[in-house]
Amino acid sequence: MNDLIADCVHCGFCLPACPTYRSWGNEMDSPRGRIDLMKGLQEGVIVLDSTVMAHFDQCLGCMGCVTACPSGVRYDLLIEAQRAKIEEHAHRTLLDRLFRNLIFAFFPYPARLRVLAVPLVLYAKSGLQTLVRRTGLLSIFPARLAQLEALTPAVALRELGSVLPPFTRARTPQARGRVAVVAGCVQRTFFPNVNAATIRVLAAEGYDVVVPAGQGCCGALSLHSGRDGEAKRFARALIERLEREQFDAVIINAAGCGSTLKQYGELFADDLAFRERAEAFARRVRDINEFLAGVEPLAVRHPIRKRVAYHDACHLAHAQRIRSQPRALLSGIPELQLVEVPDGDQCCGSAGTYNLFEPESAREIGERKVDNVLSIAPELLASANPGCTLQIQSILQRRGTTLNAAHPIEILDASIAGRKI
Repeated sequence: MNDLIADCVHCGFCLPACPTYRSWGNEMDSPRGRIDLMKGLQEGVIVLDSTVMAHFDQCLGCMGCVTACPSGVRYDLLIEAQRAKIEEHAHRTLLDRLFRNLIFAFFPYPARLRVLAVPLVLYAKSGLQTLVRRTGLLSIFPARLAQLEALTPAVALRELGSVLPPFTRARTPQARGRVAVVAGCVQRTFFPNVNAATIRVLAAEGYDVVVPAGQGCCGALSLHSGRDGEAKRFARALIERLEREQFDAVIINAAGCGSTLKQYGELFADDLAFRERAEAFARRVRDINEFLAGVEPLAVRHPIRKRVAYHDACHLAHAQRIRSQPRALLSGIPELQLVEVPDGDQCCGSAGTYNLFEPESAREIGERKVDNVLSIAPELLASANPGCTLQIQSILQRRGTTLNAAHPIEILDASIAGRKI
């Protein structure tokens, strides 16, 4: 960690790229400021009190600074290592610990999320959700609980029982290859059509598609929140499950999950017995946009006459450096007008669990994002990460504004099928 800290030359290129620095103009809420705090902690000149801990907690981990840094500072590894130390050694309040434990008791477990989703569906369908929101009743609840309610997605009961087919044959005379799809946790529970669309498009483009049974969480939420041991348990189980079979690629359609899957080698860097297996797995991982943009399209695209704004999810654009590929896929759809969101490199405020743990900051950052999205008057928002979609939709809902959102793969799926979206 000391070597990584020393890479920072304090040039300040990271400052305009950092959402929290732009919000508050506080040096300690910038990447180089947080690196200074890490250095002080390493050298023992400061202590990890509640003030110092808050500066780390208020970091989104959006990795905008990693893209902006001319010195190649691995801030992603630094903030993850620091958060792991915080979770191991720092003292959090009882309410903070309880809330964090509640989130991690459900979100990394798809089966538990499905159970939780049932009362959420009934809450929405009964009209109680509308009543609670209109009356402003949420204002008397703690900010974190109010935010959890605001982020509740619209889900149909029939979707909760949907099961992905374990095998889908290529819809071409001869298969081009065989791929596995990682179904995710939030994605498979609250956005099941994204996985279904992913399978349909891959099959239409000539690939046999396998959805391995028994796969669990990839560990992304845990890793980004400093719960390293938990993240490694999830990652190891997923690797062991998927490495049993031969695939040309392991496909993921959620940006935050994808960046973690590709980081498995670094996650197990200190585990000599498992590191090579983790690295081998990571080399096979491809984001769905990345994978499809790298092959010659076979399926015919039908026109979609819509003005579409593409939102750069941070863990796709900054962590994985995937920007041109989703734009290329969308631009290949006849009559689709792709428009750029101003200041598009900036985070939406979701950042995994950030909008649950730091709702006030997340809202401030999200409001800027929504202002920029609405400024270009799109008819549809393309978003490649479920957390981003939930965050932006919650702010639009609060404003009383409607803008449909879809994953790029859903838009491509509609084009191939000749279906409206």
